[in-house]
Amino acid sequence: MPLSPVIPLDQLVLERHTHGAHFEAAHAAVAGPAGAKHLGARVVEVPPGKRAWPYHAHHANDELFVVLAGQGELRMGEDRYPVTTGDVVVCPAGGEASAHQLIASADSPVSLRYLAVSSMREPDILEYPDSDKLGVFTGSAPGGDADKRTLTRFMSRGDSVAYWEGETGDDTP
Repeated sequence: MPLSPVIPLDQLVLERHTHGAHFEAAHAAVAGPAGAKHLGARVVEVPPGKRAWPYHAHHANDELFVVLAGQGELRMGEDRYPVTTGDVVVCPAGGEASAHQLIASADSPVSLRYLAVSSMREPDILEYPDSDKLGVFTGSAPGGDADKRTLTRFMSRGDSVAYWEGETGDDTP
């Protein structure tokens, strides 16, 4: 029997992750398991006062968030915007000016719950302005099937080398 194209959100089994005092979320993929190849979507729940992922920008992937419950704020570029149930947030691909992060309100009685949708392009390069690092994903887009990744690297922006460094042209064994 083929997979159902209808996914009851209340029946999803969410996986939880935490990191330090500020990062915590539970999430479940919905698009990939239903057969989508070029569209990513997951339900995300972020407890009050927390954020799911670091402040980041995608160079290849647009993201869209539909707020299903709760309230919080979108940090995007130099600005902050309030978000609440029923809002749609659009974060286009780009550089540091399009960096974004959703933060659940600390005083909200419920978790910030949203549907995160991505264009799932690869390769993708991510910038993390708060930590001054870069991420590179090939083989599978960020949020995609990690088993299909051919390269995943995170590095400090300062780890740069010159183009010709280490290149001698001597390819003999």
